[in-house]
Amino acid sequence: MILRVGTFNLFQFCAPPYAWYIKKDKFDKQQWEEKKEWIKNKIQKMNCEIIGFQEIFSQDELEKLVKELGFEYFATVDKPKVDEKRKVFTSTTLALASKYPIKEIQKVKPHGQSIIKHRFEGHFRFSRFPIKALITLPNNLNITVYVNHFKSNRLNEFEYIFNKKSTLKQKKLKVKEALEKNYSPSLKQRLCETSSLYYDFKKTKSAIICLCDLNDKEYSLSIEALTNSAYHQNLDKNFYLLYDSYYLWDKKVYNPHPEKKQQRVPTSYYQGFGNVIDYIFVSKHFNKKSKSSIGEIESYEVFDEHLRNTPDGSLLQSDHAAVVCQIAFK
Repeated sequence: MILRVGTFNLFQFCAPPYAWYIKKDKFDKQQWEEKKEWIKNKIQKMNCEIIGFQEIFSQDELEKLVKELGFEYFATVDKPKVDEKRKVFTSTTLALASKYPIKEIQKVKPHGQSIIKHRFEGHFRFSRFPIKALITLPNNLNITVYVNHFKSNRLNEFEYIFNKKSTLKQKKLKVKEALEKNYSPSLKQRLCETSSLYYDFKKTKSAIICLCDLNDKEYSLSIEALTNSAYHQNLDKNFYLLYDSYYLWDKKVYNPHPEKKQQRVPTSYYQGFGNVIDYIFVSKHFNKKSKSSIGEIESYEVFDEHLRNTPDGSLLQSDHAAVVCQIAFK
């Protein structure tokens, strides 16, 4: 059996006459139809059975759109806040579309000890409530799919950039002062969010697929908090609960210039610089090297055509690339 899963930030999915955040930011009818048509075409190209969506205001409109494309099952766990008098949405939500039955839907709860550990001040709540869904596949196998959109990275001077050689110890040491003195509240919020998800992953008995806009870069501390037991238990060695599916895929790339490193395709751009911030993480069940493996990542695709000429994206399209991975079950 083959399963294709994707994550797709739709960039202000807001049907007229409503606006997002401020009254002037809204689509007219023609623009809205153009945006919906572009999204439909992109979803058809992705050719997925399961997709997690971010930046959803108009939930009913999205449900109608995906059902027209064969996604019989649709789920949300939260409603966007809206000022009905002004017809302005003030918060965004997540959504999950599936061609296979969604058996159970849950909200992920904050993990109290993680909130205390990170010295979060005030009342903590997720910037967007994560979706946790139990889905039954045609082979009668249950998998748990999470959809996430973590706190935005404000790119202040304390949002440090790490690389492949950076150790967990180095990362923690680098951000220690920023967290203790609250220089980067966005990072602290994101670490509380990712830590809460980590502890929910630990309680989940089925295979896991996590579809997310992480709002943080590759090798970030946020990824360690989301996936690595060593972050939480101060272990000397890394022990990953989830894996970035990109690294579980056997890349067959022809490179005519071997001296030039193959770069990972960015999923978003900021001030002309490309970053990977959209990810698909999976549990050991999809790592072919694991004894618990039930399948493997057969391909990994980034649908970034619309960003190649216009890196900042367009409101009538998206400012993110969609990410899809294909899983082949044993």
